[in-house]
Amino acid sequence: MDWIQTVIIAIVEGLTEFLPVSSTGHMIITQNLLGLDPSNLTKEDEAFIHAFTFIIQFGAILSVVCLYWNRFFRFDYTPAPAGSNMFQRLKHRYNFYWLLFVGVLPAVIIGFAAKKSGLLDWLLNSVEVVAIMLVVGGIFMLYCDKLFNKGSDTTKVNEKRAFLIGLYQCISVIPGVSRSMATIVGGMTQGLTRKNAAEFSFFLAVPTMAGATLLDLLDLLKEDAVWATPHNLWMLLLGCVAAFIVALLAMKWFVAFLTKYGFKAFGIYRIIIGGIIIVMLLTGHSLSMVD
Repeated sequence: MDWIQTVIIAIVEGLTEFLPVSSTGHMIITQNLLGLDPSNLTKEDEAFIHAFTFIIQFGAILSVVCLYWNRFFRFDYTPAPAGSNMFQRLKHRYNFYWLLFVGVLPAVIIGFAAKKSGLLDWLLNSVEVVAIMLVVGGIFMLYCDKLFNKGSDTTKVNEKRAFLIGLYQCISVIPGVSRSMATIVGGMTQGLTRKNAAEFSFFLAVPTMAGATLLDLLDLLKEDAVWATPHNLWMLLLGCVAAFIVALLAMKWFVAFLTKYGFKAFGIYRIIIGGIIIVMLLTGHSLSMVD
């Protein structure tokens, strides 16, 4: 990968990580457009680019901590209910972190199983799966506002809701589904407003993507260190910084847009992009813009 490819992929990641359009799916498409199809790469390059797509996602989600700094580092110092034991008192004070822990548990279990089985690697190399899921998800998003738009500001995330939203997040193991869409819709099914569901989706991304990044780093460290060239390390750093900056801007815009307009525009976009890719694949055209 050169620096231009790195910046383009990082911008795509930053723009799409928190939008309901599938950041992983868009990065897979972008890699193919840039001539980074796995079939054209060495084993070492393929391993690095695969890990790169996860590691720069961590750069993007750090923007959540930056934008919502007060939420991530605010503790509840009000007295716990009378008769609470030590665990209940700790849970009361650190309730925000407890809800994130409960919400991320399903993804830890399902994601780890998918990775160990090899299913995740297969899915990440399938442009066909991405295109189909973009269209399917887009059709669903045309109607989901009418189906679930009954949220209330008085509805708060509790343990049950956090766990159920975490289950919805597991659907996004399929590239093209969108972790953001799955978790926001999951929150809306639990009575949250679009705004509150989107914000909890952002928060849940932090432990989820941090865990995924750690696993990929460990996998890279197990491989031959031939990938750890100064060039690749600089590309990782550049990608993380670019994704962080772009995601910070995109996230602030997305909350305002989603609150006012809902999902329909994103659904139309997904159907168009997915449809174009399906037509190209069916007609034997390559996605690569590089000879």
